[in-house]
Formats: sequence, structure tokens, C-alpha cells
Amino acid sequence: MKIIDTATGKRILQPGEKLKSAEVKNELLKRDVEKGLEETEHSPMDPPKAYDQPGKLKVSFDEMEKPLKEFVEEHKEVIEQVDLFEKALVQFKLSGYKVDHKINELFGNFFKYFDNHILPHNEKEEKTLFPVLNKKLLAAGEHSVGQVPVTAIDVMEDDHVKFIQLGALTFNFFGIATRIQDTASRIFILDTAYENARELIELLKLHIYREDYTLFPLAQKYLSKEEFEQLEKEMNLL
Repeated sequence: MKIIDTATGKRILQPGEKLKSAEVKNELLKRDVEKGLEETEHSPMDPPKAYDQPGKLKVSFDEMEKPLKEFVEEHKEVIEQVDLFEKALVQFKLSGYKVDHKINELFGNFFKYFDNHILPHNEKEEKTLFPVLNKKLLAAGEHSVGQVPVTAIDVMEDDHVKFIQLGALTFNFFGIATRIQDTASRIFILDTAYENARELIELLKLHIYREDYTLFPLAQKYLSKEEFEQLEKEMNLL
């Protein structure tokens, strides 16, 4: 679908002249094949999903070193708790924000688990795996192009900060709502708490997915046996 003939420099398609739709489609397909993008390029109207992983590293659980297996097993427990919290949250919304004993218990259990298990799990990753893996990713060129290189570790650490922020906001908004007498104001605060809770849930799920299927396989690829042994020692001290 040439508009200018590169050999003669003459215009082939005159201003205002339209091409047949079949010609356009064929030419676009031709371009994709020439660029090798027929399977990887996404239209702005059809972007890749958050959980899509083109060219992902495939490492089974059995192939992972012991420290990575420990993180994966802890992730499974986190997902179980997140699922329970999500079900309670949906029921809470559907009931018109009416708190019963069961929902109150499930909410309380989740926030206790968040403080006593999720945050310590994140801290363990930050103190043991993240520093050594970040150095490996920078050395291997597994980082963004720019003045300040960004690795997958930077993204994961940003998520950890967002967990703390969203967890605190959600917990505090739920607490404030119980002390508000005005119905309209209470509902507004509960809506805000609900939306923050939904965002926390989705971020937790996506974060765990990216660690299990992208970050940990990268660790398996770049860290040596000796480095994993050192990781195990450090994790046992926490």
C-alpha cells in the first residue's frame, strides 16, 4: 500500500483517494509479517492482559530451589486468605454494608493475617532475595532502558509499599465508618473502603502471579547454587 513510489519519488495515492478495505487489511497483515509482529503486537483497543506473559520463563515448582519453593508455598496461603476476604467483601457490599458476626470475623481475621504474615513475608523477600537478584538483573541487562535502570525488583518493591498504603486506608476507613452517625456520610466512607479493599485484593493477586511466574524463574536462572544456600541461611535467621 505505497503512497510514494520510492524509486521515482512520484505519488501513487492521490490526496483524498481511498483504498479498498481489502487492500488495507492485506497491507497491514503484510507489514505485521515483515516486522515479525503478527503474534505479539497489540492494538490500542486490544491491549495485553495484566496476566499475559509473552515469552515467559517456564520453571516448574519441582525445578525451583528451596528458598523459592518456600516463597511459593507462602503465596498459596496468602491467596487462600485473600479469597476468603474477597468473598466476605462481596457479601458485605451486596447486603448494603450490613455487618454481621461472620463478616466482622472474616474482616478481622484478614487484617490480622495481613499484619502478621503478609507484611513479614514481603520484608523477608526484601531482606534476602531482592538485593542479590537485583544485582544479577542489572548485570544481565534485565532492566529498563533509561538514565536510571529499573528492574523487576523495583516494581515488586513498589507493590509492597502500595500494600501498606491500601491496607492502612481500608482498615482505617472501615473503622471510621462505624463511628459516623450520618447515613450518607457513612455509606460514602464505606464505598471508599470497599474500593480500596478491591484494589488491594487485585494488586495482591497480580503481584503474587508475577513473582511466581516471572521473578522466581529469573532467580532460578541467574542465581548460583551457592547463592541459594546463602539465601536459605539468611531466611532461617528471620
